[in-house]
Amino acid sequence: MLRISKKLMFAIEAVLDIAYNAGSEPVQSGEITRRQGIPKRYLEQVLQQLVRAGVLAGVRGPRGGYRLARERRRINIGEIVRVVHAMETASDPVEEPTGSILGLKVVRPIWMQLQDDCMARLDEITVEDLCLRANQAGIESESHSKIDFSI
Repeated sequence: MLRISKKLMFAIEAVLDIAYNAGSEPVQSGEITRRQGIPKRYLEQVLQQLVRAGVLAGVRGPRGGYRLARERRRINIGEIVRVVHAMETASDPVEEPTGSILGLKVVRPIWMQLQDDCMARLDEITVEDLCLRANQAGIESESHSKIDFSI
């Protein structure tokens, strides 16, 4: 069932932070923790899963961190939701095979359709869309201070 967990909110915020604040250098998890207040124990776990799923790319080394694996306009929120839901262990009652005939034949199909509709909408919203919203909301990006014009 589509639910907004802390882990899901943290994952979306982390990807948005990386997209919105990245300059020429990768974004380190400590920077995300400082800016967004996301506990590091959640953050590292989620970031690693997003790397495995191809949403983020991990950069090793002393100046390492994370960057988007693809352009902002090619990553959608639905992808992030699916990665986090795969990490979570709670079962979805809509998918359980037991229950009353009304639940199985009437209520569950409605909820499944709502979930499908919601995921289809989340698949339409890109990280680029969220970056534009952040800019329109007047949130300053740290990427402007990180631009390096040296040759």
